[in-house]
Amino acid sequence: MISEGERVKAVNYIDLTGPAYPGDRVLLNNTALHLGLGTGGFDFVCHNFSRPLPPFGRSGHIMKLRYTPWQIRVLACEEEAAGNQEQLAAFRSLEGRPMLIGGLHSTLAPAAAVIKHYRPSCRLVYLMTDGGALPLHFSRAVAELREKGLLSGTVTCGHAFGGDLEAVNVYSALVASRVILKADLIIIAMGPGHVGTGTRYGFSAIEVGEHVNRVNVLGGVPVVIPRLSGADSRSRHCGVSHHTLTALAEAALSPADLVLPLVRRSQLKPLLEQLRQAGITRRHRLLVKKAPPVGEIMGRFGLAPPETMGRGYKQDPLFFQAVGAAALAAAEKVKKSND
Repeated sequence: MISEGERVKAVNYIDLTGPAYPGDRVLLNNTALHLGLGTGGFDFVCHNFSRPLPPFGRSGHIMKLRYTPWQIRVLACEEEAAGNQEQLAAFRSLEGRPMLIGGLHSTLAPAAAVIKHYRPSCRLVYLMTDGGALPLHFSRAVAELREKGLLSGTVTCGHAFGGDLEAVNVYSALVASRVILKADLIIIAMGPGHVGTGTRYGFSAIEVGEHVNRVNVLGGVPVVIPRLSGADSRSRHCGVSHHTLTALAEAALSPADLVLPLVRRSQLKPLLEQLRQAGITRRHRLLVKKAPPVGEIMGRFGLAPPETMGRGYKQDPLFFQAVGAAALAAAEKVKKSND
């Protein structure tokens, strides 16, 4: 319980509960704050008693957060009323375009910066799945990337919401990103707040393997950012994380480009051995590429320094080298004629 006069931070999503102002009487969900969570450690406004949201205030017939008290009505890009069905029906293939796949939201900003540094005119679209936070507006990274002009558009799919386009699933989100937003390159990753349980399959980033399959089905080239770490205290995430190993060895039923950063031999050799033991080197196309200076590139765009799991570049350079190398590999696959 919050005591009288106590101040706490709370997030209010206007799409869900309407605007809130000082003095309004609101209902809060304080579960995350009570549990002491890191990402998402805020109270959330559930209802504003002072100015309740009028019913049917939005267009569209697709519900997200379906059959919950907070289900939200959106205009999905696939709906007839959105006016995109002719474009979507004309889609045939992603035509070998690269689709960069990340398992953590913290890969988004450094990857976007590297891509735009090497391919300034690339139309870059972020496709946010519902594996983490559902509201796009919770992401500081997305807001900053939009402010700096690095993203040409956003698509939220499944139960995620708040993108420039709303899509029913990842397949239609990929198609919409290409034919409606004219993406040259798409970054696919969940929002903030990855879920992990320490078990073999109980983690949300297993969707990376499923994204590989989806991209291949639609005729694109999946480029995977491996989750690497030289600083994580948990053995299952040291070197190549078990999240990457499981997603690519078991969930991915078709091949992807898997990019490792070119690091010193003593560091690279155990990474390769992990991949070999998991059978990944036989099933996927392994690339080793020199990582660009991720932190420096982000600084040139005026972006906040990169961070993942509370660690910056100096604390865990291997993580960001992996992001940079994969992003560079994807950027190089974008047709040079775009520039």
